[in-house]
Amino acid sequence: MYIAAKIKYSDMKKTAIIYWPYKGATEKAAIKIHAALGKEKSEIFKLSEVDFSVFSNYDQFIIGGSTVGADNWQDAYKGEQWGPFSKSLNDNKVSLKGKKIALFGMGNQVLYPEHFVNDMKLLHDYFSSLDAAIIGSWPVEGYEHTDSKAISGGHFIGLALDEDTQPELTDSRIAGWLKQLEGEF
Repeated sequence: MYIAAKIKYSDMKKTAIIYWPYKGATEKAAIKIHAALGKEKSEIFKLSEVDFSVFSNYDQFIIGGSTVGADNWQDAYKGEQWGPFSKSLNDNKVSLKGKKIALFGMGNQVLYPEHFVNDMKLLHDYFSSLDAAIIGSWPVEGYEHTDSKAISGGHFIGLALDEDTQPELTDSRIAGWLKQLEGEF
């Protein structure tokens, strides 16, 4: 079910939504974010569709990924895309100075309560190293995990989503986060 209400962003520039992996909860969340923003304010890309030049066409990005649990490691890392993507950016000496990036991460806080959305921290650190401004921190209240590398200053460093144990909260979390981003972008 997609978020029905469109978010109104009168002063917002077009946003590139980039995500990996495909065909799962991350793609589902990216599609919901794109639907809420609307086609006039956003474009959505699978990571494999993006090369370094996309960063010259947009000033703001929403980037999403998932923290892969032990039950999925072998399958998930066969087609892992973030490593080759970051190598391409490094090889082409891409700077993201002046670009704003909001992150979202998928995880399972019941099966992996001590590693919930940890990989969002990897994305945060990588894009920060390219001088991007990371925005869109999100409160930790309402989650049932024990630890996460993606927490800084009492907030997640981006939107944390759990389609496995709290799918009923995904739409409202996305809507609240996008409303918050309106002021940060």
